[in-house]
Amino acid sequence: MAHLLHSLRTLAVSALCLPQAWTAAYAQSPPQCPPAAQVPTAEQIRRAQTQARDHGFLWRISKGGRTSHLYGTIHVGRMEWSFPGPEVRRALAASKTLALELDPSDPAEVARMQAGMQAQPLLPLPAALRQRLDQQAAAACIPRAVLSALHPVMQAVTYTVLVGRWDGLDPAWAQETALARLAREARLPIVSLETVQLQSRLLIPDDPKEAVATIEQALAQLEQGRVRPMLVRMADIWERSDFAELERFESWCECVTNADEREAMRRLLDERNPDLAEGIAAVHALGQEVFAAVGALHMVGPTGLPRLLAAKGFRVERVDFTR
Repeated sequence: MAHLLHSLRTLAVSALCLPQAWTAAYAQSPPQCPPAAQVPTAEQIRRAQTQARDHGFLWRISKGGRTSHLYGTIHVGRMEWSFPGPEVRRALAASKTLALELDPSDPAEVARMQAGMQAQPLLPLPAALRQRLDQQAAAACIPRAVLSALHPVMQAVTYTVLVGRWDGLDPAWAQETALARLAREARLPIVSLETVQLQSRLLIPDDPKEAVATIEQALAQLEQGRVRPMLVRMADIWERSDFAELERFESWCECVTNADEREAMRRLLDERNPDLAEGIAAVHALGQEVFAAVGALHMVGPTGLPRLLAAKGFRVERVDFTR
């Protein structure tokens, strides 16, 4: 399950790499394809706004007489989740800056990510593995040529993201995208806490053998039907704001069962969190109350962002959505 763990932590990057040409083509998907994300009608938007509920995980982080917020997100979603509930809405309105892992609304950021993925060294694939990859393109209702310019690892990761559409979980409705839209409507500055170069290194192994193994793992999990249940469970936990269940992630994910998977956990999560915490603290120190939205799995454990920020002198308080 190592690659599934990898995918859960990099869904936002995958969404940045979905070509606009595919997005337009998929809007006309035939019945045998997973449901496409449709542009909501005015009535659907009105209903979603009036019925909006809080989801995810929110903390107040206070220091130096100012209060910022930390928000645990999920990188796929449903249309109705694009409209924040009252607590998240108030926190965003009280902020002067939105901080994201990467800004999906910045065309330059998206172009850099796509260029970085396309600039990776050529990775020849065995014919059988290429055929399996092409079969996933057909299952996802994506013309093979649309993603062919991307590194094969990136293609495989993208398919693990898109399979959630069968359950109504689409990267088009990722929280980062929704929050960026709201911030730009409010003329709120957006900063990226990480770089395209870092995300590229996380996604694509330097060793060709490791890269091929990553593709094989991703395809095996898709073929065995193991990806969809994990995405559904994560989305359910996020929708219910069940932080206790999120903290038990390792006990039920079947994704940290050997030394290699433990190393993947350390590299993809533990190693990144100190820099994310430092970036959030730096924006707050500039006198800008920040709403920092980062993948929910970055919030758990002794190296999670709430504990790291507390160690930096912040008063950290979880916001209870049930009140």
